[in-house]
Amino acid sequence: QVQLVESGGGLVQAGGFLRLSCAASGRIVRTNAMGWYRQAPGKQREMVATITSGGSTTYADSVKGRFTISRDNAKNTVYLQMNSLKPEDTAVYYCNADIQSYYRRSDYWGQGTQVTVSS
Repeated sequence: QVQLVESGGGLVQAGGFLRLSCAASGRIVRTNAMGWYRQAPGKQREMVATITSGGSTTYADSVKGRFTISRDNAKNTVYLQMNSLKPEDTAVYYCNADIQSYYRRSDYWGQGTQVTVSS
């Protein structure tokens, strides 16, 4: 089966930076679009950034100019570089990937990693 494993979350002061990683593993034929989403307490999950297999990116307005999404197709890994972090960026961050495995094409989610930004 396919798994997404995230790493890189933690506690940081406002103005600081963190880099999240998400590696997909399993019987993968092709990884299509990948992305990062986040969910703060009491709020709905929202898109942070997405990247296609060709490298086209989209960002939420709230993170434009501060966050950068990238990927390594050979490693089936997506990254999120987060700079100039603000307290309102505090949330659980989830990796998402559209993956064609040996068996089917499906949407997969990671387990989530906590990002906490202190003021």
